Amino acid sequence: MHCVESGQARTLLEGLGPEALARFLADWPLFARPDQLPPESAQGGGPWSTWLVLGGRGAGKTRTGAEWVRGLALGLPPFAGRPAGRIAIVAETLQDLREVMVEGVSGLLAIHPPGQRPLWLASRRRLEWPNGAVAQGFSAEDPESLRGPQFEAAWCDELAKWSQAEATFDMLQFGLRLGDWPRQVITTTPRPTRLLKRLAADPRTALSRAATRANAAHLAPHFLATIVGRYAGTALGRQELEGDFVEERSDALFRREAIEAGRVDAAEDCRRIVVAVDPPAGGVRGGRCGIVAAGLAPSGLAYVLDDASLERATPEAWAGRAIATYRRLEADALLVEVNQGGEMVRSVLATIDPAVPVTMLRARRGKHARAEPVAALYAQGRVRHAGAFPALEEEMTMFGPDGLPGGRSPDRLDALVWAITHLCLQGEAAAPRIRRLD
Repeated sequence: MHCVESGQARTLLEGLGPEALARFLADWPLFARPDQLPPESAQGGGPWSTWLVLGGRGAGKTRTGAEWVRGLALGLPPFAGRPAGRIAIVAETLQDLREVMVEGVSGLLAIHPPGQRPLWLASRRRLEWPNGAVAQGFSAEDPESLRGPQFEAAWCDELAKWSQAEATFDMLQFGLRLGDWPRQVITTTPRPTRLLKRLAADPRTALSRAATRANAAHLAPHFLATIVGRYAGTALGRQELEGDFVEERSDALFRREAIEAGRVDAAEDCRRIVVAVDPPAGGVRGGRCGIVAAGLAPSGLAYVLDDASLERATPEAWAGRAIATYRRLEADALLVEVNQGGEMVRSVLATIDPAVPVTMLRARRGKHARAEPVAALYAQGRVRHAGAFPALEEEMTMFGPDGLPGGRSPDRLDALVWAITHLCLQGEAAAPRIRRLD
């Protein structure tokens, strides 16, 4: 708002009486971001029937949905040309309906100025405006409750979390049959559910996106610094902060929830550290090379310490990176897979530093079979990630029985498997030396 930016806001506000000030502060289009206002058209052109608002935690999704309902109920531009008489509001649970959509800090009661505020009849789960408009509340735990009622519009909150999403959404569609233009707004942090992906790809859907940082001015001090510092670059961060779809194979060997559950800011002091290398096949120039460091603590927990992998690397480049990682972490051994080009691998490492103790490894089983015992350790909570390793974690959660999509080689994952196997599954952890990871 230009008057705010030019320092004229105080003069303007001081000249307003209480009633005028309340109306001014309730003028949502004046303060809203573009992604919080109704789009002009659907993705494929033409009018939209579904407005899908995807956003990170705290991005203002609830305020967007509540203001849309207020605009419809009161017939306020740019939301509606006349009041909508019957509106459905649907939450994950009845508790969420009351505490978030209705009574929350950005809910329907809070955003109305006193003269416009609807009456909340909690026992009937019903909001009634002075002009006669009504919003009826529902829970996704009870799809059948939507059988029978009819509406002109609906607001669905956190659809990606609904326990019976498909059934509830289907029942709602049958009820959207009043007025000239039945519409619905869906506000949610995205998860790759079948329903949500289908709606996002529908050309009749209007799509808005917002990251958590877009609403920084309205979040608690230091929230972004603390939360982003911990989750930036992680799959959970991409989903919960950026509002992105984070795909995961149903048959993936490693589960995101196990990785996230084991994420820590720093590792314990480790008694053994190794750096594992999965060189490009045959030592080809410019190939991908997996380089992963891991350590074993006296507690018996394994820690992933670094992913130093290279997407395109000459033999000299990957060998130099591996040895530099070994030195930086004061590792005990450099583990190198040598199924192909073993002598070349040995030679290029010796050229850079012949004093580095190299353990040559040969794979006798397929990649999936080798990775299974390591995936079991993750499921048992015995492996921690000391920080975020987005590219490595993407390979882990997209690795299935047929490998990675598109036939890509899981170089980072291979290196991880070698490191954890060596530390935890081969009796290699007996070395007594303890190092602090300062």
